[in-house]
Amino acid sequence: MILDPNVVADLAVAITPKSYVRVTPMAHAATPLGAGFGVTRFASPTNTFKVIYIAQDLTTGVAETLVRDRFQGRARRKLLDVEAALWGVTEVSAAAPLTLIDLRTTGLVRLGVSIEAARGKAQGQGRKLSQAIYDRTNARGLIYLSRLTGRTCICVYDRALPGLVATPVIEVTRLAGFRRCTTRTQRAPDCHALR
Repeated sequence: MILDPNVVADLAVAITPKSYVRVTPMAHAATPLGAGFGVTRFASPTNTFKVIYIAQDLTTGVAETLVRDRFQGRARRKLLDVEAALWGVTEVSAAAPLTLIDLRTTGLVRLGVSIEAARGKAQGQGRKLSQAIYDRTNARGLIYLSRLTGRTCICVYDRALPGLVATPVIEVTRLAGFRRCTTRTQRAPDCHALR
């Protein structure tokens, strides 16, 4: 991927995340900032670096992690207790500003990269872009808008993780942003819906 280094430098912003939300499996609660390889939007396509994702708010964190496209075309949007209970939430903050490449507005157009990189369902372009930025800059990650909520998200590269702090992970179902609901059907006796 060809990137103009002057444009990349112009898109670099210094941001200090405070109380951003990370939604993570409860199985990893002991390591709230743990990172791994994967096939996520900005993950390394060659497994040369790891990332974590943090969101500006709970709704965005849950939408990006648990919900995604599963409720398209459905009037009722509910997560069963048994599924929601597998997930936890931690608040993540940085002690100092992180240099992030800003993809929230015209960044992708200025880089000559398809908007699919940050806003499409397919994630191949995002992975290629992220690899190029990781390899050619000292950026600590990418800042972009959730395609699901339009709110701010940050992809944090592994080289920035030592500068982050996280609160203990708590079960997502215990948070005020979730609303408990009950139905009288046998199929979904307990569920949670986002407010």
